[in-house]
Amino acid sequence: MKVGFLGLGAMGAAMATNLLKAGHEVTVWNRSPAAAQPLAALGAVVAPVPADAAHGDAVLSMLANDDVVRGVILDGGVLGTMAPGTVHVNHATVSVALAKELAQRHAARGVDYVAAPVFGRPDVAAAGKLNILVAGEVRAIERVRPLLDAMGSRVWPLGEAPERANVAKIAGNFMLAAAIESMAEASALVRAHGIGAADFLEVMTGTLFASPAYQGYAALIAAQRFKPAGFALPLGYKDVGLALSAGAAARVPLPFAGVLRDSLLEALAAGDEDVDWSVLSQVAARRARLDERGC
Repeated sequence: MKVGFLGLGAMGAAMATNLLKAGHEVTVWNRSPAAAQPLAALGAVVAPVPADAAHGDAVLSMLANDDVVRGVILDGGVLGTMAPGTVHVNHATVSVALAKELAQRHAARGVDYVAAPVFGRPDVAAAGKLNILVAGEVRAIERVRPLLDAMGSRVWPLGEAPERANVAKIAGNFMLAAAIESMAEASALVRAHGIGAADFLEVMTGTLFASPAYQGYAALIAAQRFKPAGFALPLGYKDVGLALSAGAAARVPLPFAGVLRDSLLEALAAGDEDVDWSVLSQVAARRARLDERGC
């Protein structure tokens, strides 16, 4: 297939690479042109502006947040450039409100719109093993199925309303944040009683919480390895905010999401911008003054 790909961060670059490896013709765009060069070496065409990547069978986008998606897709000429019948696959984690607006704006243009946020860190994306949540018209999803299969190990259909995929992604990231916070606080507790965080987390992730999410983040917490960020702290803060907004819109109280938002904000206030959101373990340790206590 002939596709455009917008947004070449760690996730987007890995996803676009797998499309090239699968034999698709890919035109890429990124705000920072240097990020496109490794893709060009693999055969991608580099577009100087996003609209130049909006031709072909489908356009895929992996952009950072609502503002960037709006700026590139709606205000940057991408939607206006796409021909009727093109499929836009939006992999970004965006608000429910923007997801609904995007669906309406695409329908008015005659462009098919599929929301397809993903679960998986950059190493999972590079391996082509993402779990991809999809919502949109079945016909449109099936048209881009070869692209989704090239990037993921499983596609999870969630209905025809695109915002369903986004709210599921937001809810999933809320659960991940809750898991990280629980490990952070529990690790601070055992450290204060003389047990090493690594020893404790090895027990927990080998018994009660033997799952990839806990095991992966426990390894980062145990090693205090927060760079390079697999999922950057500001993105985690953004996604918990999206959960609170979605909850308010549907009158669903999310009291613990407020706790998570404040913990993430505390980490940001300490200057932790370019680190993984598992840095929440340092927030818990600072609150308990463990370093001052020699724990």
